[in-house]
Amino acid sequence: MAALGERGLRTALRVGRLRELWTGVLIPPDRVLDPLTRASAALWFAGEGAVLSGPTAALAHGCTAAEGQRIHVTVPYTRYPRRRPGLCLRQGPICEEDVVELAGLRVFALDQVIAELLRRDGDATALACLDQALGALASPYRERFRATVRARLARRTDRRGVARAELLLDLGTGLPESPRESALLLTVVDAGFPVPVPQHEVFDLDGNAGYRPDFAWPELRIALEYDGYAAHEDRAEADAARDAWLAGRGWMTIRARAEDLRDPRRLLDEIARAFRARGAAA
Repeated sequence: MAALGERGLRTALRVGRLRELWTGVLIPPDRVLDPLTRASAALWFAGEGAVLSGPTAALAHGCTAAEGQRIHVTVPYTRYPRRRPGLCLRQGPICEEDVVELAGLRVFALDQVIAELLRRDGDATALACLDQALGALASPYRERFRATVRARLARRTDRRGVARAELLLDLGTGLPESPRESALLLTVVDAGFPVPVPQHEVFDLDGNAGYRPDFAWPELRIALEYDGYAAHEDRAEADAARDAWLAGRGWMTIRARAEDLRDPRRLLDEIARAFRARGAAA
């Protein structure tokens, strides 16, 4: 940038070769929507000692469920954040032992990021990020990661949001195959239903593996499937065959759609009816 000189910079801005993201921060216009480019620009803007945090840090660690347009950065208490559109700057404690470098960017360690997302947000996106973090680990390491997150929550003197975070931490398994499946799980549990088993294997009468519903209450033989549009738009016949196979083995299948995550009343009513049909309290 320095090689352009003041006149060159003004010309580049005028003709659209560069765009000013924040005061003094110029990037090529085709990189404006790239989260990592914006994150790098945010760290430069925030100054020495700044660290990517919150959803931005989760995204840098590969948790694609995290929101990526607003950039979240934590700065030391000695710095005074300036409000800027699309930039969330907050003061906070920064221990260098908790900072890692990813693609040249200073980022909080993943266990700290997940602990804070669970505590501060406590929502389906936080649970989805936890599931993605666990899903990226081999099975023997998942409980170790969960224990590290739990230890961070236990050390907090400010207990606000910790109980909710611990609930979500117990729900995370790394088994849901999409963020919407994580959201579906939280919707069901928040409605008061027992926690279903993710990816439960159903066998045929000869003991051969058959299907694995997204979620199941095995003792009631109730399966819960999420029908994402992209995955199921051309699979009506296959889904019907799957449901018939399960029904032949005494299972009831409930299918959730994207709109059920926005307004779950229909879905929750159907689950309640299935529980009553099995003689179980909903």
